[in-house]
Amino acid sequence: MIKEIQLRVSLVEESKHQDSLLWKSAKKLDIPKEKITGIKVLRKSIDARKPAIYFNYKVAVYINEPLPETSSYTFDYKDVSKANPVHIIGFGPAGMYAALRCIELGFKPIVLERGKNVQDRRRDLRAINQDHHVDEDSNYCFGEGGAGTYSDGKLYTRSLKRGDVRRIFENLVYHGATDQILVDAHPHIGTNKLPKVVTNIRETILKYGGEVHFETRVTDFTITNNKIQAIQLLNGEELTANRVILATGHSARDIFYLLDKKKVAIEAKSFAMGVRVEHPQHIIDSIQYHCSGDRNELLPAAAYSLVQQVNGRGVYSFCMCPGGFIVPAATANGEVVVNGMSPSKRNNEFANSGIVVEINADTDLYKYEQFGALKALEYQKDLEKLAFTSGGRSQVAPAQRLTDFVEGRLSSDLNPTSYQPGIKSVPLHSLLPKLIGKSLRRGFESFGQKMKGYYTAEANIIGVESRTSSPVSIPRTEKLEHPQIEGLFPCGEGGGYAGGIISAAMDGERCAEAAVLGL
Repeated sequence: MIKEIQLRVSLVEESKHQDSLLWKSAKKLDIPKEKITGIKVLRKSIDARKPAIYFNYKVAVYINEPLPETSSYTFDYKDVSKANPVHIIGFGPAGMYAALRCIELGFKPIVLERGKNVQDRRRDLRAINQDHHVDEDSNYCFGEGGAGTYSDGKLYTRSLKRGDVRRIFENLVYHGATDQILVDAHPHIGTNKLPKVVTNIRETILKYGGEVHFETRVTDFTITNNKIQAIQLLNGEELTANRVILATGHSARDIFYLLDKKKVAIEAKSFAMGVRVEHPQHIIDSIQYHCSGDRNELLPAAAYSLVQQVNGRGVYSFCMCPGGFIVPAATANGEVVVNGMSPSKRNNEFANSGIVVEINADTDLYKYEQFGALKALEYQKDLEKLAFTSGGRSQVAPAQRLTDFVEGRLSSDLNPTSYQPGIKSVPLHSLLPKLIGKSLRRGFESFGQKMKGYYTAEANIIGVESRTSSPVSIPRTEKLEHPQIEGLFPCGEGGGYAGGIISAAMDGERCAEAAVLGL
């Protein structure tokens, strides 16, 4: 017999009793402990709203029968070496899962990725951090695994209606991720562990006859009678193609420019921009866990989620990274972009989060109307150029103490930071556009009221956080195909259909099904 039950275990109980789930389960089910042959944790979360902290569990209790040894999910990968091809542009989460799904459905994925594999990509990331040089094809956004590979690996998603979330998680475990991601309420793999998972996915694709081509940038499409015919590559090669999944991510600006130039319909999309705020982790721990010293060893580095409406405009935290680092996420020289990541243990001394402001493409960008569908992209670019010049024309990022930013004064000095290229004191309060700067100041004041201690001179804000999502959307029909171009399937974050690793992966699977089955 198997019983699914909810348990609530205090931090004190968890600390004192290694078998707290066993005796709690026995008590709730009113059975002897000896009858319980196993307990499988299905879900775990932390309730730290009050000083007395609790762990909430959903568990499956096995009574007089053994725990299953394997997952109920199977992945039926077939030999597709001689099967009909599907071309996939981009090898981030959407492209990877589109390729895996193609193999399950009996079609050969041919992946074209402008960046390098995860191992070679490391050298280019080092060059950004140490030499301030950005390789436009290999950076924190472009390369094997996409932005997620070296930008944390948070797996939380709200896209529960778009596909089988559990299947996506199980496939990550199948390829080497810890099975803890199947349990945690806010699962996370970690920047240090994701490269191995990504490599294993690539090896599965190759093993079953798919192809993955790195350092292969797509520069053009041959379109005849509104139908994809071929793909042009930077090296001059032309590939015949009649089904193309476009999974290039939210930062592939050259693709947006190409589509616009070819009169392929795209649209300006609302998105969000702002800054990264960085606190010492112990401050966030003390606020969230109601502690004055070090947090209990059973508790992970504390996270937070904040949102505030300022004059009808949303200001909110984005991609919060407890125990993490701020990294340079520019995709070209001449721009500064920041993002956040955390290692699997989340054991760095800093906590950082994007704090961003909603930008409405229809009402906020009237000065950029001349750019048409690219107006939000051009606005984004201008802010990144501003960060580059104000930081000193390198990857050094403009920064300010949080309190100085809100109160409108230049910081005489800055706090220590995890951002490796370095930071420079800049009056961001006067440099940021008013609709962003004013909203951020009001937002930070509100956040300081919601989290006592959050508003502090010990925090820096660092700019700019501009790649929260794509500033362009690529339309598609109910069959996930572009309404003008037969055989073109916009996919994932670059098309405006995802907002993270899991939602992008689910969209990749759906686009693969649409491309090969005509769903």
